[in-house]
Amino acid sequence: MIVGIGLDIVEVARWSRVLAKIEAQVFTPRELADCAGRVDREDALAARFAAKEACLKALRAGIRQGALRQVELVSAPGGAPEIRLLGALVEQARESGVRTAHVSLSHQQGFAAAVVILEGTRSAALALETTSMPGDTW
Repeated sequence: MIVGIGLDIVEVARWSRVLAKIEAQVFTPRELADCAGRVDREDALAARFAAKEACLKALRAGIRQGALRQVELVSAPGGAPEIRLLGALVEQARESGVRTAHVSLSHQQGFAAAVVILEGTRSAALALETTSMPGDTW
């Protein structure tokens, strides 16, 4: 069952202007090291930032003090990106029933984007709105 979906897009040129000032507050040392030698470093970090934002949206967490650094993007053995949660977000994900996080990163011609899908179980039943408009069929 899908328990959360998040999507974010970043304009790389705008992102690049502030990167040096905020990278220590946004990225873990491991993320910075993973992108350090890349020719497309700014694009790669922008895509990772988008993934962090998308993950927080999927968790319905919002940006709290240090929350961006509690979402870490790591590379799986085959090179695919994976999300690793740290700190308070681990418990929040557990309480939300998250078992698996799927992430896709992309960057092209000045933009970087990411989508995160959180899969798992929900402990509480979902409440559905029962009001309908004329002509609606359920």
